[in-house]
Amino acid sequence: MVRMATPDDYTAADEDLAVGEPVVTDDAPLAADGDDEARERALRAGLEEFELDEADRALLDGDWDAGEEAPGEAPLPVLAIIGRPNVGKSTLVNRVLGRREAVVEDKPGVTRDRVSYPAEWAGRDFTLVDTGGWEVDVAGIESKVAVQAEVAISLADAVVFVVDATVGATATDERVVELLRRSGKPVVLAANKVDGPSGEADAAYLWSLGLGEPHPISALHGRGVGDLLDAAMAVLPATSAHGEVRPTGPRRVALVGRPNVGKSSLLNKLAGAERVVVDELAGTTRDPVDELVEIKGVPYWFVDTAGIRRRVHQTSGADFYASLRTQAAIEKAEVAVVLLDASEPLTEQDTRVLQQVVDAGRALVIAYNKWDLMDEDRRPYLEREFEKELVQLQWAPRINVSARTGWHTDRLVRALETSLTSWDTRIPTGRLNAFLGELVAAHPHPLRGGKQPRILFATQASTRPPRFVVFATGFIEAQYRRFIERRLRETFGFEGTPIEISVRVREKRRR
Repeated sequence: MVRMATPDDYTAADEDLAVGEPVVTDDAPLAADGDDEARERALRAGLEEFELDEADRALLDGDWDAGEEAPGEAPLPVLAIIGRPNVGKSTLVNRVLGRREAVVEDKPGVTRDRVSYPAEWAGRDFTLVDTGGWEVDVAGIESKVAVQAEVAISLADAVVFVVDATVGATATDERVVELLRRSGKPVVLAANKVDGPSGEADAAYLWSLGLGEPHPISALHGRGVGDLLDAAMAVLPATSAHGEVRPTGPRRVALVGRPNVGKSSLLNKLAGAERVVVDELAGTTRDPVDELVEIKGVPYWFVDTAGIRRRVHQTSGADFYASLRTQAAIEKAEVAVVLLDASEPLTEQDTRVLQQVVDAGRALVIAYNKWDLMDEDRRPYLEREFEKELVQLQWAPRINVSARTGWHTDRLVRALETSLTSWDTRIPTGRLNAFLGELVAAHPHPLRGGKQPRILFATQASTRPPRFVVFATGFIEAQYRRFIERRLRETFGFEGTPIEISVRVREKRRR
């Protein structure tokens, strides 16, 4: 991967490599298609004189035919997990999924948003929704969490109501029962934290809630969860009245940044609803939250993520696992929108977030948020920061937005389309070699130790991100690779995507 360099990486020698007029202009195209194909055949034939292994031949003979995307499926039935704080809802979600997906910690209030996961049981696919704890007469962030839980109930086809059997039915549990009865949704009662036969007597007391048979389970150990799911599948309808059709077409966009830069606010503004909990408290979001958003008629899957803190190993508990989930969300996304606070100086955390996206090989859009809060005196400093600190990210589209007011959020579509188009771009092999041939002829690799490496052949190994492999007779220095990358961008665009250039040194066959 071509790393993100510092200003110190730019040397006088680097500038010397780029002297002269550009090799390619609009008035002087590289070559005709026929010439490109002839050049490719000739260079491929010449490459046979060098030692090539099986991996080289597989790369050179790679098939670029892309398979057609499967059409979107019908909406899956939605099963919501509801309960007061710290009864084990997220632990139950992880048990059903068979993996540690939801953030879990031994204290109340870890989950704050309603988070959807694809799940399967006994051959049936459904959407499992984890929620924050529902409480009565709360204020601040807890009240926002409770609202999200109520929304989850209204959008579910069936509900699993989780109660702590060791505590018994509380006044809050009884208020949740009233809420569930008003919703009219089928409810399955789960008596959690029943770790053995001795605890089943405690579960029996929950008949008093009037929701039918309580199912004794241990979400932590898996005891009784299978019977609970069988009961849930019995009341879960085959076709959903509330689930969304998740088409394969919309691209996945991760909203990332350090804590409190406005990621959740931006998602709510784009979605046109209070989809995720927003609070002045930094680190409000813990679990990645998916939402299908349509901007100017173009649908995207937006993923709100937890803020990336200084260093993952310096965090603990829920924040540590939230950081891991954020990294996974970046890797699952196709493009990342990195939010920076325009009203504050660029921080080390900001550059670390940007580097994380580049290292993951994802398309990139830089969004300066809180533009409405920026002082006019700060604007020239902002420009200098961008040119100095982010000198190696000049290729990334940059937009200025205000998530609070919605100012310029419509410009996000053009930036996303630009980055994703570049991320998917492939240069024909003949055209790529014609470009490199003229580039090397005008600016050959500098001599090192009396030897000059010769570029034999180049091919684009893959897209998403564009990855180029160069066959050469000797090592191509990082400085020259950066020069090649810069000229690739000048000639072919690649705005908004990192580029990876690797070199394979091959020796001539012995006769």
